[in-house]
Amino acid sequence: MKLVLASASPRRAELLRQVGIPFKIIKPGIEEKPDYTLPPGDMVKGLAREKALVVARKINKGVIIAADTLVLHRGEALGKPTDPEEAGRMLRRLSGDVHEVITGLTLLDTSSGKDESGISVTRVWMKALSADDIEAYVSSGEPLDKAGAYGIQGRAALYVEKIEGCYFNVVGLPLSLFFDLMQRMQIKIRYEP
Repeated sequence: MKLVLASASPRRAELLRQVGIPFKIIKPGIEEKPDYTLPPGDMVKGLAREKALVVARKINKGVIIAADTLVLHRGEALGKPTDPEEAGRMLRRLSGDVHEVITGLTLLDTSSGKDESGISVTRVWMKALSADDIEAYVSSGEPLDKAGAYGIQGRAALYVEKIEGCYFNVVGLPLSLFFDLMQRMQIKIRYEP
């Protein structure tokens, strides 16, 4: 069964490569329009499904993997910062506090039309950061393409005190949920040699 990752995220691709699952990438190429009036889990699940459906129209056969992630702090969604100033503001909010990373994941089999979706929630405790810490991190450029303005797998690993839930969810693809959805769809995993 051919797997297709519907994502431009290098982190999602890296995680699938890490576990040795062969796949190809087809970017959905859509402008994401989050509906923040929905409950966060419904919103990310809906966006993931939308990405899967867009890519399904581009291929004849395969199982599409699509995801959408957001960071939720005290009820407010934090997407990708638009500039360094916004990244700094987000990091000041997260500093010394707990937040949630919520990912919606959809698998869609284009042959049968069957799909399965789920959400993964991970709580993350961020250490208290000084203004110098935040300035140094923002100037590294790393936070600019990441929801919540940080990457746990990169330099921001220094700032995370602890997590509760799936680490890979925070990186961008909850592998445990991915495995569960594959099982529900009765798709056998084939590993690259």
